[in-house]
Amino acid sequence: MRLYWHQRDLRTRDNVALSGTAATGDPVVPVYVYDPEALGTVGTRQRAFLMHGVRALKERYRDLGSDLLVRKGTPSDVLGDLAAEYGAETVGYADHYRPARRTRQRSVERTLGTAGIDVESWTDLVLVDPGRLDASYPNHGRFYDDWQRVPKSPPAEEPAPESLADVSDGTTVPTPTVDIDLPDAGYAAARDRFDDFLETGIYSYNDTRDDLARAVAAPTSAVSRLSPYLAAGMIGVRELWAEATDIHDAVNGGEARNVDKFRYELSWREQNYHLLYHNPDLGEANYESFPNDIAWRDDDDAFEAWVAGETGYPLVDAGMRQLDREGYVHNRPRQVVASFLTKHLLIDWRRGARHFQRKLLDHDYASNNANWQWIASTGTDSVDVRIFDPVSQLSKYDDDATYVREYVPELRDVPAGKVVDWPTLSRGERKSLAPDYPHPIVDRNEGYERAQRVFERALGKR
Repeated sequence: MRLYWHQRDLRTRDNVALSGTAATGDPVVPVYVYDPEALGTVGTRQRAFLMHGVRALKERYRDLGSDLLVRKGTPSDVLGDLAAEYGAETVGYADHYRPARRTRQRSVERTLGTAGIDVESWTDLVLVDPGRLDASYPNHGRFYDDWQRVPKSPPAEEPAPESLADVSDGTTVPTPTVDIDLPDAGYAAARDRFDDFLETGIYSYNDTRDDLARAVAAPTSAVSRLSPYLAAGMIGVRELWAEATDIHDAVNGGEARNVDKFRYELSWREQNYHLLYHNPDLGEANYESFPNDIAWRDDDDAFEAWVAGETGYPLVDAGMRQLDREGYVHNRPRQVVASFLTKHLLIDWRRGARHFQRKLLDHDYASNNANWQWIASTGTDSVDVRIFDPVSQLSKYDDDATYVREYVPELRDVPAGKVVDWPTLSRGERKSLAPDYPHPIVDRNEGYERAQRVFERALGKR
């Protein structure tokens, strides 16, 4: 008998660790440990989504003639007790890279080892084991070159029903109340979303991924919207890679370029995990060292205006209001809101990262912190100081203000050109056009120039 410990891998299909555990021939008892300490670090929205995913996983196991045992407590204690109860000699699980999860896994190994129970772990969260590559890379291009050369495994098979133990469990999965509508959870919902994207979006992905009007009108025809499912492990990355690769190899020209861009974006996720694997303090410390400290500003009023989507910069405010309404932000405004906080407002990236952790359905510790650091110019970006101008970004990606008007109703009756130019208009004109919408909390040029000065000083260039 073997136990299989589900964590952020809430699926039976394309689950390398589950498949490996089941391949031994011993009956497998699937387990999910409801760990209040671990889940306490997860935002309420994402925690609710995860619990819905646990319920969907439980139903899938029942379809396969087994069940998912759900137990509350510390993983080392729960797994030790269940191993004794079922006479299990081995516990399998997928490797995780967040420091707290790695600590829990080591605790499980020690506790079970003392009891004479073996543990086996597999690389499942990523396509390439981070330990196979060099410890650091100067930019994503160099990482991608090495990563691309490593063969990618095919999707893992779902365990056969006969490989699963005949168990039943009536435990109710606790689900917190949340302030937004949650998408359907579980593998089937993730697969439906992926199928929709394969039909309507992947062939034009590179050309339309930043089209914010299209993202409003037909979300999965612009981007996949799979990030909540990937973050929760409700669908496997090998499945996404394999099917995108099959399509890529069957088309040519512009369609091949578009499909390849989707695959390329998956490599960014891979690098984020690579960064976390080799830099466990990625969520706390700047990845890059600076000769001088960055003079972050401690401005609670500005931070709260950013959180509320009341900065007077339409694209920034639309992005933050989408986050508040949906627990998700399209990638383009996600970059813009992060840049605005860390550059125009000069507020420490860690405050923004923590806010995203509380609000996002697709929060992923590796991607959230690595991407915040990239935007904040403390990460792996090859550009010393990158600043997204929220006005030109709006002009380029939402020039008819469709996205902005979806989330900022105060501007729905304002001509699109005026919405785009809002921070550059006179105070009187802004007041006459939309009296209920805030004026900019920082001057566009002053914020830009201040950020340049601060980062140049930190870099020792002033």
